[in-house]
Amino acid sequence: MPYLAAITLVWAVSFNLIGVFLAGQVDSDFAVLTRVALAGLVFLPFTRWRNQPTGRVVGTLLAGALQFGLTYLCLYRSFRFLSVAEVLLFTIFTPIYVTLLDDLLQRRFQPRAFAAALVAVIGSLVIRYDHIDSNALTGFLLLQLANVTFAAGQVGYRYVVRRYPDNQPQYRSFGFFFLGALCVALPSWLIFGNMARLPHTPTQYEVLAFLGLISSALGFYWWNKGATRVDAGTLGAMNNMHIPVGLLINLVVWNQNENIPRLLLGGAIMASALLINRRWH
Repeated sequence: MPYLAAITLVWAVSFNLIGVFLAGQVDSDFAVLTRVALAGLVFLPFTRWRNQPTGRVVGTLLAGALQFGLTYLCLYRSFRFLSVAEVLLFTIFTPIYVTLLDDLLQRRFQPRAFAAALVAVIGSLVIRYDHIDSNALTGFLLLQLANVTFAAGQVGYRYVVRRYPDNQPQYRSFGFFFLGALCVALPSWLIFGNMARLPHTPTQYEVLAFLGLISSALGFYWWNKGATRVDAGTLGAMNNMHIPVGLLINLVVWNQNENIPRLLLGGAIMASALLINRRWH
C-alpha cells in the first residue's frame, strides 16, 4: 500500500507536467520512447538476463508492452484532444477494468472487489462530472484503450509474479518490463514520429528526465511491486486516487478553476472505497 500511495502522488504530478509542458509541443512518440529508454537504462545494471523462468520473462515483457508501451502511446495522443482535467476524468473506468480482468484470470466474480472499484468510480464522477464536448470522443476512446491496457498490464504482472515465483528480488527481472515497452515504443516512433517536434527548451528536457527516471523507472517498479501485495479491490481503488491529487495540483500550481467542495467530497468517497474493501474482506 505505501508503494501505491507514493506513486499516486508522482503520477498525479506527471499528468500535469505532460499537459502543461509536452502536450501539443513535443512529439508524443518521442516522449514515450524517451521515458522507456531512460527507465530501461536505470534497470539495465540490475537485470539478470539468464536463468530466469521463461514464463516470468514472457509475462513481464507483455506486461511492459501493455502497461507502459501501449498505454502511454494512447495517453499522450489523448492530450491532443483533451485538457488535463478531462484526461484525469476519463481514467475513472480503470478500476472496473482491473477487477473484471482479475476475475477473468481467476475464473471467478468477487462482488467485494467490484464494489470497491465502483465506489472509487463514483467518487471520481463527483469530482469531474461536467459536460464533455462531442469533439472529445476521439480522446475518450484513446483513454479507454489506455485504461484497458494499463489494467491488463497490472493484473497480468500480478499473475505472472504469483504463477512464476523467483527467489531473486523483483528488480532482478523488472528490466524485461521496459524491454517489452521498448518493443512497442520504438516501432511507433520510427513509423509515426515527427522530427520537427522534438524538445526545444531546457524545461522540456528536464520534464522528460523526471518522467523517465522517476515516474517511469521508480514509478512502474513500485506500482507493480505494490500491486503484488494487495488484492484486486484495493488495487482498483488506488487506480483512481491520482484524480483528486492531480486536480488539486492543477488547481494550486497552475491556478485552474476547480470546484473545491466537489474535489474534497469525491476524494473522501474514493478513500472510502479502500475502507469498504478492507472491512468487507
